Amino acid sequence: MVGTTAPAFDLPDQNGRRHRNADYAGRCVVLFWYPKDATPGCTKEACGFRDTAGAFDGLGAAVLGASVLDSASKARFAAKYKLGFPLLADEDHAVAEAFGVWKEKSMYGRKYMGVSRETFIIGPDGKIAAHWPKAAGSESHAAGVLQWLKDNAGAQTS
Repeated sequence: MVGTTAPAFDLPDQNGRRHRNADYAGRCVVLFWYPKDATPGCTKEACGFRDTAGAFDGLGAAVLGASVLDSASKARFAAKYKLGFPLLADEDHAVAEAFGVWKEKSMYGRKYMGVSRETFIIGPDGKIAAHWPKAAGSESHAAGVLQWLKDNAGAQTS
């Protein structure tokens, strides 16, 4: 997927504001997909991005979280943990499918479809510049993504 044009998205955030690829043309976008609002792993991951938000801003990168729960769920999640970045609601999972993160999962022998925890960096040219297919649900994941951006910033802004 790295090197290909990122799938198009047009999704509402926790405040009902729509976000589209075109809104971020010329900027790097960190798009992290997570399974469910306010669960332990998802909270740690989102708080990691919250705690490093200033560094992402300093590099001119936008951070967006996304999952399939509705905007109201995202609003509660964002308010409770003071998440200052957009959380996108992909209720019909069409964008998750386009990114390849809507997958069969298994828990206690039961199979179901859900969002895989994955992170993408979409470069200023709209192409996927980096992909973490097994993004850890931890606060340190954001630091790793930030380091990748720092190490590759010149390649992403030219």
